Amino acid sequence: MQSIVVSNEILLEQLNASDAVTIFNAIDQNRSHLGRWLPFVDYTKEVKDTEAFIQNVVSHRDETRNEVYTIWFKGDFAGIIGFHNTDRVNEKTEIGYWLINDMTGHGIIHRSCKVLIELAFGKMGMNRVTIRCATGNDLSEKVALRLGFIYEGIERSGERYHDLFFDLKVFSLLKSEFIPN
Repeated sequence: MQSIVVSNEILLEQLNASDAVTIFNAIDQNRSHLGRWLPFVDYTKEVKDTEAFIQNVVSHRDETRNEVYTIWFKGDFAGIIGFHNTDRVNEKTEIGYWLINDMTGHGIIHRSCKVLIELAFGKMGMNRVTIRCATGNDLSEKVALRLGFIYEGIERSGERYHDLFFDLKVFSLLKSEFIPN
């Protein structure tokens, strides 16, 4: 299993089947916090839903090269972060993430994203990294801007949430713009 040490407080662990109960419980206990911006929360009703998500990620890991990690802060589960929509031909990927309510405000996502950005531009050979967030999700927007991402515009009706569609703000960072630590 792949682990990434972000700091002495933050560890990223490659997602695996044994994480299902921990992740489900975190979602279940943080429904109002997470559900505001994440459509999957309403569809995660029991542990088997989380198991199915993990199975999908793990079984397609080699073909998609989309790596997903659990986030651990001071030894406690904090959330999920990872790559998705990875396109090797065009050398681009997207970073997505979520944190449970008690873990916000500690710089966990900012520091974890920095490490994943370095991984994307280095080992993965990407030229472009994207972060998308629903309009109104000011905390995610601040993360992208603080990381040096450039606001590109609105992806209209970019994500479905029940019978509504959210507009998504699109932010990107190019390898040529990236300043490593």
